[in-house]
Amino acid sequence: MDIETFRDFCLSLKGTTEDLKWGDNLCFMVEGKIFVIASLDSGGLALKCDPDHFDALVSRDGISQGYHLAKRHWISLENLEVTSDNELKKLINTSRALVISKLSKKLQQQYSVGA
Repeated sequence: MDIETFRDFCLSLKGTTEDLKWGDNLCFMVEGKIFVIASLDSGGLALKCDPDHFDALVSRDGISQGYHLAKRHWISLENLEVTSDNELKKLINTSRALVISKLSKKLQQQYSVGA
């Protein structure tokens, strides 16, 4: 997946906004909460992950613990080619769902399926 396709996919998700933070990091957020950080300099990504899947994910080439992020809750991908496009979309959706699950019940309802 190229960076423009990646960006278009993230922005296609309901309520997603983007902002440039910490220099060259493009952050995708829902309700102001970050679910993906993309380094425009290195091409790497950081995403939230389910702690139950953390070990399996970081055991793969190109995936590691998220640098300076909550242990076992964030992973880093070296670049957009580390996974297939479909798997990357699933990882992004999982990250976003984890962020949404921490929002108020009222906000969660706005992002429920069919809303």
